[in-house]
Amino acid sequence: MHIAVLSPVSWRTPPRHYGPWEAVVSLLTEELVHMGLDVTLFATGDSQTSAKLVAVCPRPYSEDHSVDPKVAECLHISEVFERASDFDLIHNHFDFLPLTYSGLVDTPLLTTIHGFSSPKIMPVYQKYNARSHYVAISEADKSPDLDYIATVHHGIDIAQFPYCDTKGAYLLFFGRIHPEKGVREAIDVAKRVGVKLVIAGIIQDHEYYANQVEPHIDGTTVEYLGSVGPTQRADVLGHALALLHLISFDEPFGLSLIEAMACGTPVIAFDRGSMPEIIRDGETGYIVKDIEGAINAVATIGTIDRSLCRADVEKCFSSTRMARDYVRVYQEILNGEARDDQ
Repeated sequence: MHIAVLSPVSWRTPPRHYGPWEAVVSLLTEELVHMGLDVTLFATGDSQTSAKLVAVCPRPYSEDHSVDPKVAECLHISEVFERASDFDLIHNHFDFLPLTYSGLVDTPLLTTIHGFSSPKIMPVYQKYNARSHYVAISEADKSPDLDYIATVHHGIDIAQFPYCDTKGAYLLFFGRIHPEKGVREAIDVAKRVGVKLVIAGIIQDHEYYANQVEPHIDGTTVEYLGSVGPTQRADVLGHALALLHLISFDEPFGLSLIEAMACGTPVIAFDRGSMPEIIRDGETGYIVKDIEGAINAVATIGTIDRSLCRADVEKCFSSTRMARDYVRVYQEILNGEARDDQ
């Protein structure tokens, strides 16, 4: 089975710091190679992989601003489709644009939908619904207007997140700094309960950071670490009392949640999107309705058994499980079973 895996080119695969889609692609690719599949990864030229690497974009456009994003994306996507006959299947992790090439080739296309950035992109998915194959990353993120061959939750390399059985002394916000991710809400909860908050992540909305976050950073009650890379991530996650994930949107998935839980750190999250598919309320964290609920959850977070958090990730959210799920989907498509079922 020769699989082409199409990664985004916004960040390196795997990312140096931020880049959730690229992180998932890297983990999947390495697992597929380990399982003995013939895999070609289409990614940036500085990407690191044990698969065959094809790159027309030397560096990611989010790191090298001399690269025009639209030009890089067009050249990158066209490269895989011009080589389509070399592969049994193309696995697209690059959102909706590659679908517009799918009618020009005979090679089956599987698209993992990493969430919908806007309702405006839905017509593309609808146009190719009958001839392509879609995977959802959570049940919560499924659109009733599309058909799906499977739901495959993301997985992580658990070995990169050692278990820490010591309850931490700080609350943690880990993710991009943007209003929908709930940074200000995390600050409010931490101040109300009198526990230090550590913030880690890229600044995606600079005005929000300047007005709602930065004024509270004093290094004592609220500390900002910046973007935390792979070498620091497990230490920051593992030594937290809890991860606060007080989102204001229906998040398709949350890699930071399973990374924290793998380290033994429970999660307190608002009841939005895929959160109930990741957190077992009262066992690996708490799913709450509002700020008051989050404050009450902090008060009892010490009763959560951190070993259960780790065990849940080992059982449900490993990259090995993710890869096996995808291989089953590949086989279903290549055996001609998928289209008959839709």
